[in-house]
Amino acid sequence: MRKPLIAVAVVFIASFAAAQEPAPRTADGHPDLSGVWWPGSDLRVAPLNPAPAAGRGGPGGPGRGGPPPRRERFEDNYNDGAKAKARTLSDKDDPTLRCQSTAFGTLSVSLYNTGFVGQIMQTPKFVVFFSETNPTFRIIPTDGRPHRDDQPPSARGDSVGHWDGDTFVVDTKNYSESNWMHAEGEVSFHSDALHIIERYLRINKETMEVEATIEDPKVLTKPWSVPKQTLRLAPFDQILALDCSGVESAALMEAASKQNYGKK
Repeated sequence: MRKPLIAVAVVFIASFAAAQEPAPRTADGHPDLSGVWWPGSDLRVAPLNPAPAAGRGGPGGPGRGGPPPRRERFEDNYNDGAKAKARTLSDKDDPTLRCQSTAFGTLSVSLYNTGFVGQIMQTPKFVVFFSETNPTFRIIPTDGRPHRDDQPPSARGDSVGHWDGDTFVVDTKNYSESNWMHAEGEVSFHSDALHIIERYLRINKETMEVEATIEDPKVLTKPWSVPKQTLRLAPFDQILALDCSGVESAALMEAASKQNYGKK
């Protein structure tokens, strides 16, 4: 009985020691954000709850069988016009069912996009973000150049970055209106005025903290300050390409289209 306990203790001590190691730095002295980042483990997905949530017009509300109460999200700050539009939409309208990326991220981390894992590669002139599920990339210049004026609006916008001490600041705008902020049926459309500022701070070898402020004056009554998110360095060094073809979501789209969630 002792050997398994000793092995667990060794693993715990090694993980604790790694978490105390300082963040690695690049040749120019900035923290190196490179690595594969995730929430720290595989996420448990709550079972679908077919019963509509009171006041939300959709599945999966608080209660037995549903996920825990959620924190404030982008769409909670909609103005009256946006609220009226949101009442006309539901799961079946979610653009991710048609393989569209999110504008921000399902777990309020843009690096993840529609999934739970992302990878960062850092060079002297660029920081590149890759998402694993429904793969996307964002090439973020760090040499002081402005936003591009030849980039058409896109699902993930146009980003530029700079360092504020040890914090990497990403400024993104020029979004199209083709996607939502989150996935999983969360009605969270935005306008072409969407503007996102993210702040990435690698606090040690194993941990990075991310904060964001999101503005969209056409649909929000005020900017949304995203709750701080904690990312962990994954025990693997390369993400996979988990493509979306639309075939996988066909059944979900059909089922969602048959539900009215109490709407008339």
